[in-house]
Amino acid sequence: MDSSNSSRVESETTPLIPEGASKKPKTPLPKLQIGILMILQLVEPIASMSIFPYINQLIRELGITGGDDAAVGYYAGIIESLFFVAQTLTVLRWSRLSDRIGRKPVLLVGLSGTCISMLCFGLSTSFWSLVISRCMCGILNGNAGVMKTMVGELTDSTNMAQGFALIPIVWCIGSFVGPLIGGTLARPQDNWPGVFAHPFWTKYPYFLPCAVSACLILLAFFILLVFLEEVGSPYHCITAQVTHDQQTLSTKRRPKSKSTTLGISNGADNDDREALAQKSMANMPLRSLLTPTIVIPIANYAMLALLDISLMALLPLFLSTPNYLGGLGFTPSSIGSWMALFAILDGIFQALFFARIVDWLGPKRLFCLSVSCFAPVMLVFPFMSWLVHTRGIVDHAITFALIGQLVLTVIWDMAYGTVFMFVTASAPAKNVLGAVNGLGQTSASMARVIGPALATSLFALSKEHNILNGNAVYVILIMLAGVLRWLGSQLPDEIQDRDE
Repeated sequence: MDSSNSSRVESETTPLIPEGASKKPKTPLPKLQIGILMILQLVEPIASMSIFPYINQLIRELGITGGDDAAVGYYAGIIESLFFVAQTLTVLRWSRLSDRIGRKPVLLVGLSGTCISMLCFGLSTSFWSLVISRCMCGILNGNAGVMKTMVGELTDSTNMAQGFALIPIVWCIGSFVGPLIGGTLARPQDNWPGVFAHPFWTKYPYFLPCAVSACLILLAFFILLVFLEEVGSPYHCITAQVTHDQQTLSTKRRPKSKSTTLGISNGADNDDREALAQKSMANMPLRSLLTPTIVIPIANYAMLALLDISLMALLPLFLSTPNYLGGLGFTPSSIGSWMALFAILDGIFQALFFARIVDWLGPKRLFCLSVSCFAPVMLVFPFMSWLVHTRGIVDHAITFALIGQLVLTVIWDMAYGTVFMFVTASAPAKNVLGAVNGLGQTSASMARVIGPALATSLFALSKEHNILNGNAVYVILIMLAGVLRWLGSQLPDEIQDRDE
């Protein structure tokens, strides 16, 4: 073989870029700022999940259902949905406001609203007072979208999976602590009569878990107030723009240098064009963001939220439903313990394995695998009903079934970390991250409005009228899970690199 052929073969077989050279090194996460945001992410589920262990018992004690246990699901679904009804109407406005005035003020208002609403919920003695407190929480709280926006601003394509993996992990921890607080501290006069003997606790038996949740939110408020720094703040942008304008004016007053005459640019013109483009992007109308690139991840997020909140509403309702109606008849403390166990094991798994599994399978494959687990999760419910019916008692077989459902739920929950990555990466520029995440959170909130009412009402209908032997609710939710699986197949194969 002559030298020319040899060199040709070598050039065709030797890669132009050394293997692994194109892969960027991971940028370290800004631990302090991410940690502060995770404190916010922690207290939100503590507040929201703390009501689940006792909400069904509270509704029974208020006498709303007239003694009809099967109808409890209707009212529980309404209470659980009201927060998301109110949030749907306001979350996009909060997210867009954060693009203009900064993230920090919006987050602080959200924490204040949640704190006040929790105290009002604990002091409620009628159905309408519960309604008002939940609506207040939703109207004043746009933190979910704004917090994800800040995580997106603090990360890049190399560490996005690590950053967004923390969101479901911390949510799981909060979902562990919340039910424990609600289940353990509800009706303290029954558990610790010597300490809580005052008539106040008889009149407001569910105030203590709400007060503890409110105190944790207040602590998070002061941590954010003192330590959180703005990222991509409009104030910083204004300062930078003023400095740039002064430099430009000074340059115009000076005679052109020889290098400028020769066409050697110092980048000022490029900076001007980039600044104008960024300003134009920030002020673009919302409908211009409704492109397939953005809409498809948001649609997946919305359907995921619908099914997940349906599961979260269905689980405590199923656990609290009497045995003769096909439930397990658990007490609030038992429900709180099981939900806490679900959450903490889920959080540990996400912390140890989520980022590694994303690197191994890729975000899209992992998302599709995760959402495929929803149907088996649903099938465990009628299986447990059948076990109770045939055995007549809640025994070890039920425990093993609950553990199996837990394993499937852990895999299901990995879908959240991946869909957050897709939604954030779909933003055409960083200064519309607030708007894109606001659209995503609005869609998810709308889905969460429907989810609890849909799941609990279908559960009540299935049991009252014995539709499909009381299992119609599970069949309908499994069909919706098939829609989500199809939506997942429409996601892009790779996460878009926002850094280029």
